[in-house]
Amino acid sequence: MNKINKILVANRGEIALRVMRSAKEMGIKTVAIYSEADRNALHVRFADEAVCVGGPKSSESYLRGDVIIKVCQDLGVDAIHPGYGFLSENAGFAQQVQQAGIIFIGPSPEAIELMGSKLAAKAAVAKYNIPMVPGTEEAITDVEAAKLIAQEVGFPILIKASAGGGGKGMRVVESVEVFEEQMQLAVSEATSAFGDGSVFIEKYIGSPRHIEIQVLGDTHGNIVHLFERECSIQRRHQKVIEEAPSAVLTPALRDEMGQCAVNVAKACDYVGAGTVEFLLDENLNFYFLEMNTRLQVEHPVTEQITGLDLVKEQILVAEGNLLRFKQEELQINGHALELRVYAEDPANNFLPDIGRLETYKRPQGLGVRVDDGFEQGMDISIYYDPMIAKLVSFGKDRQEAIEKMLRAIDEYQITGIETTLPFGTYVLQHEAFVSGNFDTKFIDRYFTPEALAKQPEEDTEEVAAVLAAILLQNHNPKQVTAAAMTTSATDSNWRKNRLK
Repeated sequence: MNKINKILVANRGEIALRVMRSAKEMGIKTVAIYSEADRNALHVRFADEAVCVGGPKSSESYLRGDVIIKVCQDLGVDAIHPGYGFLSENAGFAQQVQQAGIIFIGPSPEAIELMGSKLAAKAAVAKYNIPMVPGTEEAITDVEAAKLIAQEVGFPILIKASAGGGGKGMRVVESVEVFEEQMQLAVSEATSAFGDGSVFIEKYIGSPRHIEIQVLGDTHGNIVHLFERECSIQRRHQKVIEEAPSAVLTPALRDEMGQCAVNVAKACDYVGAGTVEFLLDENLNFYFLEMNTRLQVEHPVTEQITGLDLVKEQILVAEGNLLRFKQEELQINGHALELRVYAEDPANNFLPDIGRLETYKRPQGLGVRVDDGFEQGMDISIYYDPMIAKLVSFGKDRQEAIEKMLRAIDEYQITGIETTLPFGTYVLQHEAFVSGNFDTKFIDRYFTPEALAKQPEEDTEEVAAVLAAILLQNHNPKQVTAAAMTTSATDSNWRKNRLK
């Protein structure tokens, strides 16, 4: 047992705050690190101690593993929680942390390295007979040989970077004529993004669902799964809306996928919280995709349906404790949704929209959770990911969770920048989402910028009618009729408040 008394959170923003809150409830002191751009950030103010570790760029601050370890040594820190992103899946950093005598709240460096390579991960789990997408079992560099393999697998195929993620180093190839060009592009992008040009080939599954299973393991060999998350609403291969549980998994399929996820974790002696990702085709056949060796952005939906605090579980495991529950003791209660609120303009290809939060008021009420790291008047920095918050709703069933999310989106007030809030409303009201009949092609299939366009003519007519009613009332209040005061079938809040 290694009792943790002080944790340094090697991250920023909402995830840093989220980790610190759980640590505080456990009576554990926290240390924040920050860049010069984050000097006034909320996580800096919340922590018991805070240290500036460098300039605004991530490479000058949050990625400086040597500086972070030195801070730990200077301040008597017992453990480091990496959050997600930055150094969270850096096997070399995890190794350096351990060598410095500090607890890394996460899996072993060996597990991170193994699962960080998609090809190595596939090889490791092969002995457990995990379903795989047809394709190559090792990296390929010979274009002509690769072309032959692609023809054997059958077009369309997917060229993927072995060390990839976030859609980088990934190319869909429809025919043999364009294969060579697309492979060269994939290798070039993979080399640039990851320093590793290794690629492999898979059969392209055109319209899959993206289902992931949360796993948790301790240092005593116990591993459980905490059910699934549906992550199919994506833009540029990155998730925007997640939910738990999925609307399409049967209990039998859930058990089968859950056991596969546990076996994947066993294949690398996994410790801590991790996620095993699968593709699910239209016939409900599933295939192993990859494992993420960290806490996921969407972990709150799992917390909502299980009643567990995953950060606390990570800390307890890192201290050497046994898992506090067995698989048969876990169950799904209710339904949860998460909308990633990004500073992006959905009407302009989801491009980042950097600026100041002129208005920032969070939604409240039963069944609504907001994990964020901002307040009114703060700037969205150009240096980091543009996510503002994780907006989470929870209800007794899927319909109630959707209703609460729609209410929360409507209540969330953000001005000064464009956000993904209107996109969230669009998705949650779309028949395909409501029915559960959707996949990773949702945006391509249904969404257009025009879907979010306002109706200026209707708005102008409404305002003009209200103003006319006010003028008429001021001129001769007795002549105002009920019809004059009700200008449309649906009264706006603006009109209701203005005419009181």
